[in-house]
Amino acid sequence: MTDAMRTTSTGLTPKRVYRSLAIAEAVTWTLLIAAMIAKYGFEVDALVPIAGPIHGFVFLAYAAMQLVIGRNQRWSAGTVLLGIVTAVVPYATVPWERRLERRGALEGAWRTEPGDDPRDATATDRAFRWGVTHPILLAVVALVVVAVVFAALLTAGPPSEWFA
Repeated sequence: MTDAMRTTSTGLTPKRVYRSLAIAEAVTWTLLIAAMIAKYGFEVDALVPIAGPIHGFVFLAYAAMQLVIGRNQRWSAGTVLLGIVTAVVPYATVPWERRLERRGALEGAWRTEPGDDPRDATATDRAFRWGVTHPILLAVVALVVVAVVFAALLTAGPPSEWFA
């Protein structure tokens, strides 16, 4: 199977997906910071309830994407975890994405076929390959998982109230 056939039916490569969500995470940081400036600097409270959930949802999507692309690219758990941590620091996702690109860590297509690596025979890897060969279904499942986690976090309330 050629690399052109191994992108997805939508033409999304791991690199393109990663870059899009890294930028989206930075954009939502901007929205949240602007909303917080409006709230605390100008007493405009209406923006944080809008920007906060948008940022939270994109944060969760970014974390889910880290797991999927990290699995595809065979990154270490430390690299995946550090990638998730970059979403906690405002604007860190973009330089992190650039670093991964410079290292070649985002190169290649989706792993849709087993290779010579013994890890390709595991049930987890077979399920992963099935998911990337059905990108729309994988996106729907990921979206549902992110939505469920998001709803649970909304129900839990703001983090400042979790341990009060």
